[in-house]
Amino acid sequence: MKILITGICGFVGSSLASSLLESLPGVQLFGLDNFIRPGSEHNRNSLQKQGIKLFHGDIRMASDFDALPAVDWVIDAAANPSVLAGIDGQTSSRQLVEHNLLGTVNILEYCKRHHAGFILISTSRVYSIAPLATAEVEVLGEAFSLKEDQIFPEGLSAAGVAESFSTTPPISLYGSTKLASEVLALEYGDTFGFPVWINRCGVLAGAGQFGRPDQGIFAFWINSWLRRKPLTYIGFGGNGYQVRDGLHPRDLIPLLRKQMEAPSGNQRVMNFGGGVNNAMSLAEVSSWCHDRFGTHSVAANLEMRRFDIPWMVMDASLARKTWSWEPQTTLCEILDEIALHAAQHPAWLELSGL
Repeated sequence: MKILITGICGFVGSSLASSLLESLPGVQLFGLDNFIRPGSEHNRNSLQKQGIKLFHGDIRMASDFDALPAVDWVIDAAANPSVLAGIDGQTSSRQLVEHNLLGTVNILEYCKRHHAGFILISTSRVYSIAPLATAEVEVLGEAFSLKEDQIFPEGLSAAGVAESFSTTPPISLYGSTKLASEVLALEYGDTFGFPVWINRCGVLAGAGQFGRPDQGIFAFWINSWLRRKPLTYIGFGGNGYQVRDGLHPRDLIPLLRKQMEAPSGNQRVMNFGGGVNNAMSLAEVSSWCHDRFGTHSVAANLEMRRFDIPWMVMDASLARKTWSWEPQTTLCEILDEIALHAAQHPAWLELSGL
């Protein structure tokens, strides 16, 4: 089997590549990356040592696909993954759309040409912000929890956000480009007869992630705490009670193998996340860091940002029913893995471009 991974030198792409090599004997892996992100050269060297053929190219450039070999499957892990992208002054809205949406078009045209299957690593951020931001929460310990005695919108429960939850805007420019990419992928697959799977993932995390405040939050928090770098709780009273679930990319490998062996079914869009058993607030991560590394102060900024939500956990019940899929790595194991990596790489935040 031949597989192309776009964005292969990012955290998710490189993690999937290494894990696929371990789990699929005889697989041929190819990677496409523009190497512009800080830290990508670090992953580039590692992937090349594993025998993966890398191509320097930009998914926004259709001609960059001309030199790529034909493959059986494409795993699209190339994206600007920040919900603040396009509005934070670091990238323009046009750059975001060109990368996350027009880049998808070029990948799909490549799939059409070679009749390759397409797997999109999508995001929880395709879900509507307004009903999530207004959901009633209460504080339990150091974290927000959904109040039980409220009328939940369709697709939201104590188990998390399910696929039936609204995707009505606003969902952020980032979320909208990913949602539009999902729709285009499904249309291309149906029109031109190649299999498509859409995997909406929660917060992906693990050792080797380039931590920044707007992405890779678990890696950013642990590395910053260890180095005694400034940290700030933003919004929601400045207490850090916002909750997210964590998922290690390698836990997607059994799913990807099944998807590549199966024809497209009716359930082509699915959630994959750590779930309520693998969810933490920033305050709880701080307590974990305190126990591990000692005392460090965290500042508070009461300002609310436009796309912030208090509680976001992925309900992967459909994936469990359809694929018998469960996350195998607990969030505490993920945090421990990040901490060990942080101790071994004292300049990791600088390598991330901070």
